[in-house]
Amino acid sequence: MTSSLERLRDTNRRSITSLLAAEGPMSRADLVRGTGLSRTTVSSLVGDLISTGHVVETTDRGRPHKGGSGRPPLLVALSTPAGGVAGVDIGHGHVRVAVADRVGTVLAEETAEVDVDEDGAVALDRAARMVRQALQAAGLELSDLHAVGMCVPAPLDRRSASIRTGILPGWRELTPGDELHRRLGVPVFADNDANLGALAELGQGAARGSSDLVYVKVASGLGAGIVLGGRLHRGASGIAGELGHVQVDEDGQVCRCGNRGCLETLVSAPRLLALLQPAYDVPLSIERILALDDDGDAGVRRVLSDAGRAVGRALADLCNNLNPELVVVGGSLGASTSLGEGIRAAVDRFAQPDTAAALTVVSGDLGDRAEVVGAVSLAIARVSV
Repeated sequence: MTSSLERLRDTNRRSITSLLAAEGPMSRADLVRGTGLSRTTVSSLVGDLISTGHVVETTDRGRPHKGGSGRPPLLVALSTPAGGVAGVDIGHGHVRVAVADRVGTVLAEETAEVDVDEDGAVALDRAARMVRQALQAAGLELSDLHAVGMCVPAPLDRRSASIRTGILPGWRELTPGDELHRRLGVPVFADNDANLGALAELGQGAARGSSDLVYVKVASGLGAGIVLGGRLHRGASGIAGELGHVQVDEDGQVCRCGNRGCLETLVSAPRLLALLQPAYDVPLSIERILALDDDGDAGVRRVLSDAGRAVGRALADLCNNLNPELVVVGGSLGASTSLGEGIRAAVDRFAQPDTAAALTVVSGDLGDRAEVVGAVSLAIARVSV
């Protein structure tokens, strides 16, 4: 029993330090709202963290006091220990690395185009080199690096830390976190891209102040990160939120996961590009599609709206079960107005009326940096307690 209670306190301490890392100095009341923990629990855990030197009380009252007149509350902030952390975002076609101090200020960041899917070892070698280069640019040594948060574009089994499906064919024999740890010699904590996108938008983006939300990443694949009560919900084996692999057509196209007719086969960015390209004389890219959407191009708006309705139909069922207050649309297509409108329309049509009425659909604030920001936050949360 004691062990279980201590594990729960450790988890709750990480919730507090993760929120402070993402949000900066906060009052105890804000921590209660942001974590979903009780006022008594927050007070006790903050006391523990102050006594161990992980957080400090500060007289910096830079935030406006919401109460209007009167003395603003004393704030709690992460202490600023020496050294840094790194975030590594491995996408299907890129590696992005950020090095930050231990309160989350990014000191150096770089991105490279890499064929990630076919050869995991090569991608991990490149990621390790980029971490070293970013450390040098930030004026830090490898010995100053305390932890790395790592994002991979596939579901991870919580029990084995391995990739569960054939989504990354060149990674079948690899455990991503262990492999990067072997290359760098520092602790590495891995999670999937949608989960870390949700963590980033919760702490620094469009979902600040929310406690129940779904982050939907629409890019080369489709996934969702679920936050309940201010905490990521990963599920029993770590694959909660695999929205892209909801079957929508049992006789449909074979998906890279091995099933048929998955939602991802209809709405991923490569699929939408393939649908649109025959109607245009110039090569299309995601950036070009977004620009055409903003300009009101009829073909692009129709295709993106239809894709949004397909995503929203699957989201409606999820929202009926979870009753979130917010859906944040991220990924390379997250900024599309037509996609967001399609999602909103389908949720309104297929979700329970009260569920739909309580829900807001917004585009993410962090764009394609969401995952690396979430990876930095993950590293800070794991090294802070």
